[in-house]
Amino acid sequence: MRIWAVANQKGGVGKTTSVVTLGGLLAERGKRVLVADLDPHGSLTSWFGYDPDTIAHSVFDLFQHEGKVPDGLPAQLITDTGCPGMSLLPASTALATLERRMVGVEGMGLIISRALAQLWDDFDYVLLDNTPSLGVLMVNALAATQHLVIPVQTEFLAIKGLERMLHTLQMVMRSQKNQLAYTIVPTLFDRRTQASVKSLNMLRKTYPDTLWRFAIPVDTKFRDASQSGQVPSALDAETHGVRAYRRLLDDLLEQTGGAGER
Repeated sequence: MRIWAVANQKGGVGKTTSVVTLGGLLAERGKRVLVADLDPHGSLTSWFGYDPDTIAHSVFDLFQHEGKVPDGLPAQLITDTGCPGMSLLPASTALATLERRMVGVEGMGLIISRALAQLWDDFDYVLLDNTPSLGVLMVNALAATQHLVIPVQTEFLAIKGLERMLHTLQMVMRSQKNQLAYTIVPTLFDRRTQASVKSLNMLRKTYPDTLWRFAIPVDTKFRDASQSGQVPSALDAETHGVRAYRRLLDDLLEQTGGAGER
């Protein structure tokens, strides 16, 4: 199993779109994929037609056992996405209460790691969609992941948010005494606007070693896919946004030792 987390402390940068699109492309290549929603807003859950306000069982259930994960529970929470080869571990809005509920409970930062350990032989790839804030959910994701993908919108305020995300990452790595590889992915790029072009050039100058060499363009097909509950490649396999994510996936596979899986 390979585990990738998609995270940024700024919202609206394309985290959920990245998880759904990359997950769908992996599934198309015959991989068994689990996408997990670790965001109380539940955008990933909503994408596939589930209501995070009313869903009966979710990631929240994993955090109700004093830092332990009962045998078999993670598998019971998994549901269908409608995309062959891809399953969903959904979120509920109750996740927003975790910080208050978990005060003083030991081991809460390793719940997702423990849950995925039970699913190790069931999936080839797990993609974690994260909340845009530092807390127990993001700590869980960073502890569980093997590679971090950081989408950043090509505009000035998003780049400032990237600085905060990288500062958080450094803090977590120091506390866990673990170095985590990451890839910064420029998103929502619009070559027609000077602001977008300037922002991309700034990213390339500031983060030459960790920035993906291309960018994910603005593409209305992503919105259409979310409204129809499909992965973008199922709606239109050759739209320019999907082609960019396909290129990103190839590069991530090469970085993480899966180059032979293209």
